[in-house]
Formats: sequence, structure tokens, C-alpha cells
Amino acid sequence: MNRILSVGSKFPEFNKKAVVSTEPGKEFTDLTLNKAVEGEKWMVMFWWPMDFTFVCPTEIETFNKHFLEFHERNAMLIGASTDSEYSHLAWRNSHPGLKLLRFPMLADTSKSLAEELGILEESQKVAYRVTYIVDPKGIIRHVSVNDLSAGRNVEEVIRMLDALQIDKLTPCGWVKGEDTL
Repeated sequence: MNRILSVGSKFPEFNKKAVVSTEPGKEFTDLTLNKAVEGEKWMVMFWWPMDFTFVCPTEIETFNKHFLEFHERNAMLIGASTDSEYSHLAWRNSHPGLKLLRFPMLADTSKSLAEELGILEESQKVAYRVTYIVDPKGIIRHVSVNDLSAGRNVEEVIRMLDALQIDKLTPCGWVKGEDTL
């Protein structure tokens, strides 16, 4: 198994197709690390194992529900898996909770980015449920990894983003607005 790229490392450069709309002719775009952090943005990239599954849409819908909270924190939210952009689009078109997503669904069809990140599950060659928080310089500041069967907590991702952005010592369970150390 590859070693997972972790805190303090530079997030790998990438150029991948992403689904950004269900409107005919406007479905796809090219997405790069530079576009993601352009304008001094943070990037929150969360990976799911595969499209057309059961736990994954609950996470994607919850990230979408909190989209404005990421936007208000100057963070570009990106969802990703090793499925193709065509699979992402078909899933968005067929699943009511995914039709109105406000963030791109990155397609790592070659699995090259997932491999470089070290997040491919060995037997199925799908990505683990991994969340990366990357600062505007492209440095990984937080990584969380879940087993394929366990969904993540989006509110905790937002709390962690807040803690990293305040750039001060924060105690256990700290939330935005509380005193720092």
C-alpha cells in the first residue's frame, strides 16, 4: 500500500475533468490545483469510493448543504472519486439529491491523483473516504481518512478549516468565536 500524503506536504499538481453542471453543453470543465487555490483560496477536497453507492450520496449532499459555509471561508470545495466524468454526470442526473450540486465533481479516471496521494484501497482500487484541507500555498494542512464503510462528519471539516484559518493554538473541541490559547 502507498503511503498517504499528509500534513506539511505539497498537494500534487493535477489537471482533471470535473462535472460542474447538468445543463447540456456546460457539464464539464478542466480543473487544476492552480484554479482551486486561485485568489488565495483554501481547498477542501473530499474523496468517495465510487458513484452509485449508498454512503457516498449522504456525504455529497451534506457537503452541498454546507457549501456556503465553505464559500464564506474562502475555500473551494471539490468532491472527487476515481469514476469518470460521465459516471459523475449520469449519477447527478439520476439522483435527486445530487442534481443541484454547487461544487465540482472531479474525475480521476486514470487514478493517478489518488495514487500520488496514496489513498487507493488495495483490493478494489477505489479511493478511501479521505478529506484534505489545503492552504492557499498548496500545502496540506489537514487529512482525515475513513474506512470505506464509515461516512465522515462535514461539520468537523468546517470546524477544522476554521481552526487552521485562525492560525492560533486552538484547544480540543474549539469552535469559531471561542477563545484561543
